[in-house]
Amino acid sequence: MRQFRRRKRPLTKSSFMTMSSAAALLAVSLAVSAPVRAADDAVIQKWITEFQPSTLSKDDQKKELEWFAKAAEPFKGMEINIVSETIATHEYESQTLAKAFSELTGIKLKH
Repeated sequence: MRQFRRRKRPLTKSSFMTMSSAAALLAVSLAVSAPVRAADDAVIQKWITEFQPSTLSKDDQKKELEWFAKAAEPFKGMEINIVSETIATHEYESQTLAKAFSELTGIKLKH
């Protein structure tokens, strides 16, 4: 493993600017993505509450819904047409589950 040694020469203005720019870019990217994560957390919490009672704990539900949302990221904005029968199960799917799916994934479902 490489040993870290104290620099023998002073930090140049160019090196300092590069490091400062990288730190600023990191800070801005974290600040910009934080509201998105907060909104996602609010949506996830909303649907965890809706899907009670459940055999999963709320923590397990949260992990599952976070994974689901992350897995769907490449397909955000896509629109899918759905054809189904008019029975009670499909009515629940089209009114509740489709709304949850769209809010969690950003994929639009058209019934």
